[in-house]
Amino acid sequence: MNGDETESANLARIRARIAQKRRDYLQYHFGPQKDDILKTFFDLAQEFDTIHDLFRVAVSVPQDIFGVDNSLYLLDDSGNFELVCDSKNGVYTDPPPAPDYIHPSDTAYESGQSFIVPIQRKPPRFHEYKQKNDANILGVFEVRPLRNLTGEDKFFFTKYTNRIGYNLRKKMLAQHNINHLKFINNLVDDIEHNVIVPNMHYKTLFNRLRRHIESLSDLSAIIETYKKDKNSDHRLCRLMADKVIELKKRLNSSYDDIARHHVNSSLFLESLLRRDHFEKGYFVLQRRICKLDAEIIIPQLKNYERRMAIRGISIERPADMRGEEIEINADLGLLSQVYANLFSNALKYTQSIVDEHGESHKFVAYGRKIIENYFGAGEAAIKLNVFSTGEHIAPDETGSLFEDGFMGRNTSDDLSRGHGLAFIKYVIEMHGGIVGYEPTRGGNNFYFVIPLLKLN
Repeated sequence: MNGDETESANLARIRARIAQKRRDYLQYHFGPQKDDILKTFFDLAQEFDTIHDLFRVAVSVPQDIFGVDNSLYLLDDSGNFELVCDSKNGVYTDPPPAPDYIHPSDTAYESGQSFIVPIQRKPPRFHEYKQKNDANILGVFEVRPLRNLTGEDKFFFTKYTNRIGYNLRKKMLAQHNINHLKFINNLVDDIEHNVIVPNMHYKTLFNRLRRHIESLSDLSAIIETYKKDKNSDHRLCRLMADKVIELKKRLNSSYDDIARHHVNSSLFLESLLRRDHFEKGYFVLQRRICKLDAEIIIPQLKNYERRMAIRGISIERPADMRGEEIEINADLGLLSQVYANLFSNALKYTQSIVDEHGESHKFVAYGRKIIENYFGAGEAAIKLNVFSTGEHIAPDETGSLFEDGFMGRNTSDDLSRGHGLAFIKYVIEMHGGIVGYEPTRGGNNFYFVIPLLKLN
């Protein structure tokens, strides 16, 4: 079949459906009032953009024109019905669970004084959004009182509910796609901030390694002198041995730095580029029991301690974290990036302070504090922090610190895009915690609190 024949077949298929619809409408005999409901709903469903406005339109149009009360129930992520909107109260910000008589059904049914119609969708052709159940039911539409409805009215509401399902599916898919795009855009920032920018440090590491290799030329020259000079004493021999020992030490140090950087980059890439993230459109945690100090904090600190030392920043490790390891149930890769961002900010913004004795200090400190019953009775939490010396952040900026894209007046890094703290907030909240900032004597303290699920 050529292209012209294919298009002719397509047009014939559409025209056959048009003819069928015209026959159907002649049989419906809905009348002006019900036609107004359908037309009004269709027009307003296109006019209002948000899904909450669609809920309001769906329950308000039949009430205002037909005089019946309506409730809209949708399935939540757990597969349970919840009341999202009704004609009396509008949209529920905290949807209550549906009453017992609301349940999935392929066909409309009656219960008490309610007529209940399933809201269905066509089976998704691609992975549009999480499918609630095999029947492709999005929710149900309840009309009451039943005693006021004729058989024709009930048939009409099945057709009306079909239109709710069609528009609901479109808006859910549109919102899903918007959320996906937002997530991908943020993920690009996460990768740039936590992987690409830190990987620029590779150049420093490789330059250092190259200098160590070039120093082999000096050693080779000494060896050649030793070989040619028959009167050479043991002094040259000792000099060669010392240089070999020192060179080996430097090469091992460079190897350790590069290997550690590679392990860290691999961990961050694995945690940011999981298939689940892209399928869901948000970060999906992969929790496991992690050693807080040994597996999360110390590996990240090692990546910054040399650079901090170059800038004259000392590191104070709390005494109570030595020899007492705490285990938490967390996503190792994402929580490691939280600390990487905190240490990276400390590297950029730590300043010298002068104490009451006139002595200058410039340091970073980190610690932890266990808080009993923080998230409720018997639900302990752990508060973790990174402190750095310097001037306090301006009070008018503290409320925006964790907003994506916010950059304070003291931002000096051309590569900064104001994403690091927003990433921290997102990851910590996914772990069921909170983030915060507090001006502290001598500097600034950034902290987060997460549930303490396991304590050694």
